[in-house]
Amino acid sequence: MYHPEMSNERPSPRRLPEILRRRAGATVVDNLFRALAGLGRLHPQAQPHRHQVEVVRDVPYRPTGSPAHLLDIYRPTSLPGPWPVVLYIHGGGFRILSKDTHWVMGLAFARRGFLVFNINYRLAPKHRYPAAVEDAAAAYAWVARHAADYGGDLSRFVIAGESAGANLATVMAACASYERPEPAAREVFATGLVPRAAVAACGMLQVTDPERFRRRKRLPSWVYDRIIEVSDAYVGGAPAPGPETALADPLVLLESAAAPLRPLPAFFAPVGTRDPILDDTRRLKLALDRLGVPCEARYYPGEVHAFHALVFRENARLCWTEAFRFLDEHVGPLPRVADWRR
Repeated sequence: MYHPEMSNERPSPRRLPEILRRRAGATVVDNLFRALAGLGRLHPQAQPHRHQVEVVRDVPYRPTGSPAHLLDIYRPTSLPGPWPVVLYIHGGGFRILSKDTHWVMGLAFARRGFLVFNINYRLAPKHRYPAAVEDAAAAYAWVARHAADYGGDLSRFVIAGESAGANLATVMAACASYERPEPAAREVFATGLVPRAAVAACGMLQVTDPERFRRRKRLPSWVYDRIIEVSDAYVGGAPAPGPETALADPLVLLESAAAPLRPLPAFFAPVGTRDPILDDTRRLKLALDRLGVPCEARYYPGEVHAFHALVFRENARLCWTEAFRFLDEHVGPLPRVADWRR
């Protein structure tokens, strides 16, 4: 499993208690997610072969030798190929977690009939923006070159992610459709591959100006800590939106964009109503409506951030069912989704 290293920056004495509180909270969250992912993997139903899925682990998509530049491939074994393709980008506030903690996402798509490429990428604060964007772009280009070698049908290509991964998935979709100057954007655009659909679940789609969430609604300090640490780690604080952070803020980019050179993919954007960052999903829906891009935003009552990862829960199963219905509509019909409780 890929473990990020802590930054070597020296904080000011005045900020030290605040930083220590945030790091302690982040450690608790990090360890909780890793523990849940590890325990979940012990369940008999977590075994890929029970769902007619095989997994090829730790395939390098950049020749660096770094674990940050590996991906796992989830491939259906009971359905004939070629299969529609999903490039999945994990969440974790750009600073924690990995493809290994997000095995359930790869399994969920693959058991439904998708060929899934589930990636690692470099994490902040050791590797700040635009490192994650550069890695996602490199993985995107690798999939464009190699998906067919594994039985993938790139005419039915989906980009997907949750939380920070939804940010990066939205960036990739924008870079595939708009010709931009950033090297990572040029790499994606040059592939000529545009997703048919994007799944941007509970996305944090603007990393700058984290205060916007607290201006809208009073938040407990421990919740706001989780939001502000994303900005601190990824872009080194809370700068105003601008050209230098354009690919950290895909929401701002889409809100101000003209018509794209290539059609943007249709978006499925699920979020829980108790998610403190749900307003970014509302804004995404408005931005895409303005551009004439199909966007199905789904709000699940009472659900928290990334609730859909808990696939044993009713609303999580409903979310996956609605996501697959959306993909049937925009990518092409797939076999009926199996019951997770089986």
